Amino acid sequence: MSKKVKEGIGLTFVNIFFIVICFVTLVPILYAFSVSLNANNSLLSSDFSFIPEHLTLNNYKAVFTEEPILLWLKNSLILAVVTLVLSLGTGVPAAYVFSRKKFPGRKAILRILILLYAFPSLLSMTALYKLLSPMGLINTKIGLIIVYTGTEAVFALWNMKGYFDTIPVEIEEAATIDGASSVQIVTRIVLPLAKPTIAVTAMMILIYVWNEYIFAINFMTGADTYTLAGGLYSLQATEMSGSWPIFAAASIVVSIPILIVFFALQKNMTTGLTSGGVKG
Repeated sequence: MSKKVKEGIGLTFVNIFFIVICFVTLVPILYAFSVSLNANNSLLSSDFSFIPEHLTLNNYKAVFTEEPILLWLKNSLILAVVTLVLSLGTGVPAAYVFSRKKFPGRKAILRILILLYAFPSLLSMTALYKLLSPMGLINTKIGLIIVYTGTEAVFALWNMKGYFDTIPVEIEEAATIDGASSVQIVTRIVLPLAKPTIAVTAMMILIYVWNEYIFAINFMTGADTYTLAGGLYSLQATEMSGSWPIFAAASIVVSIPILIVFFALQKNMTTGLTSGGVKG
């Protein structure tokens, strides 16, 4: 058997393996979708079928008519967009400075930031609550935005710095010789080159804010301030806990916006993920 044939067989088995993994990871999503279309609340019963015998869209209708999911969507959207703008607006310029400028304390600051980012956020929740409560920022979007931005700005800094480190300095030096100013170098050369990594960083920040659960249910306790995560928790924790089809329908609806954004940015995902690795 030739080497080329062996490589072909090996590649075939690898492809089959990853296809199987993809199907396995899709099972919970397909299961939730099946439950959301089920007219019977038979999630935990022995006669549950993966393909519902009685299909219905009433569960999705109930999500929009019986629960304020549009309000939860609005709250999550505001938190996501503001956190994204602030995190990228501070993290990207800081990443470029840390990548290009050599100043005293640079490495120490980077190490402190990565240490703070690695610190479990759950352990800091009590301290953050005590800090924000006297300022009246509990149960407000501003308080949660501060918490999210403090976390994701550091992530944006490190992820973008890893990419800026891979851009040859000679490109910027050549632009300087051609008469480009520092602002023109950044806006017309560096940022266009970093577009895929910025897109991936933005996507990961959006996913974090959209799915964040612990801070959302502890810092936003008012019914009119629920995020999507908090709203889903309320469906499960109150009178709706017995209606698994409605809960599954709400989960599917909540996932749709972030999936749309993901597919819109999909072409940038591969390039951005491979080029944004952390580099000292």
